[in-house]
Amino acid sequence: MRKYSFIMAALLLAATGAALAAPAASWPAPIKALEAQGVDIVGRFDAPGGLQGYAGVLQQKSMAIYLTADGKQAIVGTMLDAKGANLSEAPLEKLVSKPMTEKTWNLLEKSSWIADGSKDAKRVIYTFTDPNCPYCNKFWNDARPWIKSGKVQIRHIMVGIIKDSSSGKAAALLSAKDPQAALNQHELQHASGGIKPLGLIPANIRTQLDSNQQLMQQLGFFATPTVFYKDAGGILQTTQGAPRAEMLSTVLGPR
Repeated sequence: MRKYSFIMAALLLAATGAALAAPAASWPAPIKALEAQGVDIVGRFDAPGGLQGYAGVLQQKSMAIYLTADGKQAIVGTMLDAKGANLSEAPLEKLVSKPMTEKTWNLLEKSSWIADGSKDAKRVIYTFTDPNCPYCNKFWNDARPWIKSGKVQIRHIMVGIIKDSSSGKAAALLSAKDPQAALNQHELQHASGGIKPLGLIPANIRTQLDSNQQLMQQLGFFATPTVFYKDAGGILQTTQGAPRAEMLSTVLGPR
């Protein structure tokens, strides 16, 4: 799970333009050479054995880089202690995963979503939802105990990608007088088609749908549902498809 969060953070780092990368001029020559090969250097950290550690991202994967004491060589890989414990994990989490969790969470928060659940819920989940997606509907149904308890609010970022009617249905939900009630009714009637799609989508709603889909693609995802949540350490995690029964408490928290 933790390893997956590094890959996820690396993907998000690439998607948001490597905004956390430090100026190249501040790096030693071997680190600059890695940058020239396409590695984004996010920051540096203290390492054992007289080495200087650096956190980098290449091809959507985070990496630990260690500069030798003379500053002339760089070693890429995972550092282990005498007991086999991973010494690279914590600094990579601090320099890559945590900053990108905050940055990506803000992007999700600013998207156009429909709340499902109490505004006072302590746990918030984001999910990209297509009105015609059967797995989105399954996740909606599976989440009812958490929603009804008031513990969780799921924010459905509406997209229209599955069928020709998807955009019209998403637009109808977003433009409804009470979007939360409309979403609830739609999901209850999902098997019979749910909400009637709008024939003509208002320009402002079209902009919201386009922005949501662009964000989804920017983050590297193309299927629904894609669910974003924070683990016990506050690190962003994601799962695609309706979470399995044994995963629901991981995603939604204690029932």
